[in-house]
Amino acid sequence: MASVIEMRDVHKTFQIPHEVHTTLAERILSILRPTSYERLEALRGVSLSIEQGEFVGLIGRNGSGKSTLLKIMAGLLVPDRGTCRIRGSMCELLELGLGFNPELTVRENVALYASILGYPRSQLDARIEGAISYADLDRFKDVKLKSLSTGMHIRLGFATALQADADILLLDEILAVGDGEFQERCIESFREQKRRGKTIVLVSHDLTHIEDFCDRVILFNEGEVIDSGVPEAIISHYRDLLSDMRRVKRQAG
Repeated sequence: MASVIEMRDVHKTFQIPHEVHTTLAERILSILRPTSYERLEALRGVSLSIEQGEFVGLIGRNGSGKSTLLKIMAGLLVPDRGTCRIRGSMCELLELGLGFNPELTVRENVALYASILGYPRSQLDARIEGAISYADLDRFKDVKLKSLSTGMHIRLGFATALQADADILLLDEILAVGDGEFQERCIESFREQKRRGKTIVLVSHDLTHIEDFCDRVILFNEGEVIDSGVPEAIISHYRDLLSDMRRVKRQAG
């Protein structure tokens, strides 16, 4: 199969200020004294390929580079060095409320996002209603988004992404928010997307879901890919890594 996502020697570094200025006085004083920064290497020479129709899981500790990688795939971040090539249409659900306007109603937001995601014009109204129904927000379609709960936001975002019918779907901790019923609906959607041969990249700390759905798992640590393969083996490697880190921490304490 042909690769639809190909990354070669991707690097990304952030400058993290040691001081955060929240008041006007602090900001004025900061002009008179230099601010020190910490250099965070989020990605360090990452290379990987994802084939058409693969369901790939990205796992690793918080801060290991998984979400940064997804944002580069989505075009939301530009790598400092290296290349990222995408073949096919893409839809991403990476940050809560990304692309939504809190001052617009539920239906207005879906309609706006639909134009960005490229819903077929002939099916536009049906797909907008389908997204709202999937998210269980029919009663709230004329309510401003800012009035809804966090769970409603994430449901609407996921439902809107599914209606886009893109070739590639990027998901970051989609199952972390929402009740049990919504999570079951997401799981069924995963199964349907797999049956349809969609390419899905999922970041999740839920290793059960990673093992159940993914064809391949990629393990990150400190901005690097340290292992890749079948879910059972990579999850076992990850657990061993966490166990070793806990042991070193206890010995240091």
